[in-house]
Parts: sequence; structure tokens; C-alpha cells
Amino acid sequence: MTEENKTEEVKPGEAKATDVKSVDSFDSLGLAAPLLQAIAETGYTKPTPVQAEAIPLILTRQDLMAGAQTGTGKTAAFTLPILQLLLPFASTSTSPAKHPVRALILAPTRELAIQVEENIKVYAKKTNLRSLVVFGGVDIRKQTPHLKTGIEIVVATPGRLLDHVEQKTIQLNQVKFLVLDEADRMLDMGFMPDLKRILALLPKNRQTLMFSATFSKEIKKLSDEFMVKPALIEVARSNATNENVTQKVFSVEQSDKQALLTQLLKKEAKDQVIVFTKTKITANRLSRALEREGIAADAIHGDKTQKERIAALDAFKADTVKVLVATDVAARGLDISDLPMVINYEIPSAPEDYVHRIGRTGRAGASGVAISLVSSDEEKYFVEIEKLIKKTIPRETMAISRRGRPNTSSSSPRPQSSTSHTNSAKRPQRAPAKSKDPWFDKPYEPSKPSGSTTNNVKRMPVRNNKVPVAALLGGLIKK
Repeated sequence: MTEENKTEEVKPGEAKATDVKSVDSFDSLGLAAPLLQAIAETGYTKPTPVQAEAIPLILTRQDLMAGAQTGTGKTAAFTLPILQLLLPFASTSTSPAKHPVRALILAPTRELAIQVEENIKVYAKKTNLRSLVVFGGVDIRKQTPHLKTGIEIVVATPGRLLDHVEQKTIQLNQVKFLVLDEADRMLDMGFMPDLKRILALLPKNRQTLMFSATFSKEIKKLSDEFMVKPALIEVARSNATNENVTQKVFSVEQSDKQALLTQLLKKEAKDQVIVFTKTKITANRLSRALEREGIAADAIHGDKTQKERIAALDAFKADTVKVLVATDVAARGLDISDLPMVINYEIPSAPEDYVHRIGRTGRAGASGVAISLVSSDEEKYFVEIEKLIKKTIPRETMAISRRGRPNTSSSSPRPQSSTSHTNSAKRPQRAPAKSKDPWFDKPYEPSKPSGSTTNNVKRMPVRNNKVPVAALLGGLIKK
């Protein structure tokens, strides 16, 4: 936004345009009829707290930082007002010039970008506004023809957006709205250089919105570089967890985690579960181990192709895969309705990631369970998590069923099988084969000494005369 459009900053928890308590329906938010019809078809009747606060502020063209828990409707909170403000630009013309990019939404992961664009299509289906999602991991040439037809709303990951900029397949000089979804990850995990390049390409006269489940003090300071007196709303306390989620912690040794996880999945998890790991290698190994235990599982992480990741998500949503093992980055933006449980197989070193992880369950007012398997080495990480969420979670233990399998960590020698001795004793001995020449079948007979041969040996006389050798560089030495 420009200096002329600056407005006074709104304190956290205060909505400037509308009193949150009086918002009982979307009709009172001033949205157009096409949007209200699309909302009604989704089944939503009452806006969530973050929607009730954010939508009126965005409609006033004010920069905004909105903090809300995952699963509280953040996507609709910025999608609906942006669509409302873009309606005057909607056109039925087929000319690309009539459909420049006017809204840019950046997301840190492919999954989140896909989810956001799917929501935009749902709410914009009664309008003539076009949207497209672009992300890496697929052939860029398949995205280019859609961009050339003209798109008003582009949802993108930063890297792929810059690829299109370099190939001159997208123009950003008419962007009026910029949205950073999951802004803490966008700014805090290596996206800052790409983000600064993108910001330099955008018009200064624009509205910037940041939405995230968490906002650290450092992120708020960093936002001052590219936002103009943003209003700050936090529907829930910063970095708080959803009260609908029951949090449990099991103290377990690292070597017993896999056995405990298998036991929990077989006994307590009746429905689908997302299991979080810290590394891609662990995700792959764990999913394969669960498959061997008869549990339908698959892994999703950054090293898998987009086709593999979509196939895993589709299988999980179709309930053919019961357990989805995921890394933190890959899980950003996963929108699985009615997910009853998440399990932290490995504890994240960044406490904010814990909030995002357990935010996958207990969405839209539903209840959920979040279980964490904490080893002695990870206890320090969970203490930091408890400080962040301002809540102490009691530690529990559970007896692990070994199913009679030997402990592979034991250093005792392996008992030798007694059957090998028995079999070798009963094995018949084969008689040696006779040779054709009887002389070779005779036993060894040492020859008798015929007397001392030492005295009969003639020794060669030792010659004492020395052969003259030419001295180096000096020739023969005369005596």
C-alpha cells in the first residue's frame, strides 16, 4: 500500500470494521451474491473467528498480519475478500490482456499451494475470475500455455514462480494483492532471498497479507521491511495449540519406538493417522517397516516426485492407505478432513513445528489426538515445546509386546545348534577310492640313512682374490 492509503494499526484481537461477536453469517460481511452462493454450496453458514476479523479489514485495503490456528479457515479468510475486490475486473473476454495477474499467493510447499488454489476455484466458480497453481517438480512447459491464456489469481511456490519470471511467461507488474501463506515458514526457512527477488518485481502500490499459525517476534520485525503499518489480529494466543486436541506423551527408548508405534497403530488407531518424522530417510524406512507389519502405509517427502506425492495423498484420502508417514515440510498444507490422530515419531527441534504438526487434527471444531514418542535424547526438545505452548503434558509409559522375538541389541553369544553335531556324527564316512597303481596305495615308509653324508660332501674352495672394481669417477686404484 502507498503512504496515502496507510491506516492506523489495529491491536491484536481487535477487528476494526466489524464486531466479531455480531457476525453470525457471511451475509453481514458485505460479500457479493456470487460468493455467498458458492459459500452456501459448501455448507458453511457462519464465519470462523479469523474470517470474521480478517475479511472486513482486508476489504478496507489494509495490510494485515493474521495469526490463527491451523484448521480455522485461514484460506477462506483471505480468498473471499480478494475475490470480492477483484470482481470489478472479471471479464468474459478471451483476450489474455483482459486477464493479467492481479493477485499473487505464495506458499512454501506444493501441497499447500494446491490446496489453496482448490479453495479459490470453489469460491470463484460463480464468477469469471481465473486461477492457476504453479509449483516445481513437474514440467514447466505444461504450465506455460495456461499462463498465456490470462490468469487473474496465481498461487505459486517461490522457486517455480521465479522460473516463470526468468522465462518471461508471467508478468507481475499489475499485481494488486500479495498473500504469504504460512508466512513464518516462508520467512524463516530459507525463502527470504527468493521472496526479496519477487517483492522487487511487484508494484509498490499493493496490499500485502500474511497468514500463519505462528508469528515469532523476529518474523514480525522482518515484516516491517515490506508491509505498511499492518493490522495485527491473533484469534488465538500466539503459538497456542487447539484445545480440541488431546495431547499425550510416551517416554520410550529410541530403539523401542518402532515397536511402540506399531503397537499403538494396531490397538488404538482405528482410523487414519499421520506419522511425523524429521528426515526423509526415516520416513521411507518407517513406512516400509509398517508395511511388513501388515499396516497399509506410504511416505510423503520432498524427494518424491509430484506424481508420487499426489498418488500417496489420493490413496490416503481414499482410505486405501491408513498411515501416511510425512516430514514437516511435506505436511505443510495437508488438508485431511476428520483426521482423528497424529503421531510424532520424532520430536521436532523447532517448537513451532509441533504446533503445525498437531494442527493437522482437530480441525473445524472436531476433536483429535496427538501422540508424541519422546526418547531421552529428545526430552530437551519437548521441554522447549512445553514452554512455547505454555502447557505441561504428563509423561506416560506403555508395556511393549515383543511377540517372542529376540532382543537384537543383546551382546550375548549366539547358542550353537546341537543338531549340527548330531548330523555330523551320524553322517557315514566314505572309504577312500583306490588308485590304479598299487604303488600309490602303500603307506609312507621313510628311507634309512646310509651313513653320514656330511663328510663326503666336497666343498668348493673359497677364492680370496678380489676382483678389481672401477671406483666411481676415479678409475682403478693402483696399489
